[in-house]
Amino acid sequence: MLENYAIENILFLDIETVPAFESYEKQNTRIRELWDKKVESLRKEDHETAETLYPRAGIYAEFGKIVCISVAFYHGKQLRVKSYYGDDEKQLLIEFKALLDNYFYKSENLLCGHNAKEFDFPFIARRMLINRIQLPVLLDIAGKKPWEVNHLDTMQLWRFGDYKNYTSLNLLTAVFDIPTPKDDIDGSEVWHVYWKEKELERIKTYCEKDTITVVRLFQAFRGEESVKEDDIFISN
Repeated sequence: MLENYAIENILFLDIETVPAFESYEKQNTRIRELWDKKVESLRKEDHETAETLYPRAGIYAEFGKIVCISVAFYHGKQLRVKSYYGDDEKQLLIEFKALLDNYFYKSENLLCGHNAKEFDFPFIARRMLINRIQLPVLLDIAGKKPWEVNHLDTMQLWRFGDYKNYTSLNLLTAVFDIPTPKDDIDGSEVWHVYWKEKELERIKTYCEKDTITVVRLFQAFRGEESVKEDDIFISN
């Protein structure tokens, strides 16, 4: 089935998200009260509080924000990689939307990510709505039937209908002997690197590695050789 997709029609992506505020205390009163309620369902240990759990706010679109979207797509034999990143979430979302509106809007175009159907795609769509940005065609799935949604997810492809557990991108890279993208930081550290260390470029590099890894995993699923480093072009 996967061989039926023309790889040049696929936009591979990954996102990095962080809590919307630097700390629990810096939330506005209304949002802080709602986070307190949210935490009631998240607490697993007695010592956990709304404040200690605040770093996890970044995985919820209502309490977090996107700081980087990295994309990869084929142009001929070259894999082109580009990142939309910065402190201004609305601006990076507008720029990402322009890419989709101008180049990835046709019926044969698809989005692909790892665990993207449950995280990346809905997170981007929700943050666009919050920022009053009209959804591009590939993310505007309201009212569509499942087979009409042009989204691919390497984690779901790996499940083969088995929904018992989550399989990380890092584990699959080990299984398929693909270079790990987690050689510097991993997703749980992004909030600290952003808010405490102020190293956005480091997050961008990490996000790009994840995106390239998704491409390589998709190629492995199709029984193809991984894209070579010499065939990857990362634009500024």
